[in-house]
Amino acid sequence: MGLRIGVDLGGTKIEAIALDAAGREVFRKRISAPRGDYRQTVDAVVGLVREAGEGTVGIGIPGSLSRATGLMKGSNSTWLIGKPFKQDLERLLGREVRMENDANCFALSEATDGAGRGAEVVFGVILGTGVGGGVVIGGRVLVGPNGIAGEWGHNPLPLPAAADLPLRTCYCGRAGCVETYLSGPAFAADKAQLGEEEAFARYAERLARSLATVINVLDPDVVVLGGGVSNMERLYDEVPRLWGRHVFSDRVATRLARHVHGDSSGVRGAAWLWNDAR
Repeated sequence: MGLRIGVDLGGTKIEAIALDAAGREVFRKRISAPRGDYRQTVDAVVGLVREAGEGTVGIGIPGSLSRATGLMKGSNSTWLIGKPFKQDLERLLGREVRMENDANCFALSEATDGAGRGAEVVFGVILGTGVGGGVVIGGRVLVGPNGIAGEWGHNPLPLPAAADLPLRTCYCGRAGCVETYLSGPAFAADKAQLGEEEAFARYAERLARSLATVINVLDPDVVVLGGGVSNMERLYDEVPRLWGRHVFSDRVATRLARHVHGDSSGVRGAAWLWNDAR
């Protein structure tokens, strides 16, 4: 296999890398992401891939591809919704493109040689412009028949308290989504209104409630946090201290871990979408 090219399409930046046959990084570039313009987004990705060179292409996307139509859905980069993103990229690049949710790519990277290395079940969490999740079992991404495995950000916030009301509206058309409380912009808004300490206390408690629901369903070995909000060191002590009251077990063996590869996990996982023989 020649170069494996990975692209991470984020809400504020687009990053591309290329790995050689030995897994060494031979190219990396990051640019600002176009906002609100589908055609500019397509052109930006195509330009980065062409600059990276010839090889396989994997892309981490905000949202997912509809199994019914092949079009983009569920993206907080709303200008991508309903668009033939994969088809347009393949037509312009003249090669097959593998595409997975950005949180799936993050989870795959961290499960392979990051904070979840050696674990059988890894739940990877993105706490950034949006809130996403990805599940890796036995080293393989779990996608599911609806293409939404791990999308916990659009579950309702569990057990809303007075401080959580009224339920916050979400771009997806629902109210009370986890994303509206735990995204980076949501935390920044709370901090501006409440001050850093109170905002952090509320954030940690909401995160503990929300992750406890995932633990009750999936029972992962490790939960790995990524995205800008994950850099708050206090989360890794405070959240496990709080989530036990909501987990249906006499003890919680699940580890909460900070990413190893920083915000490069998504782009590395995208490159590794071609790491199998399918």
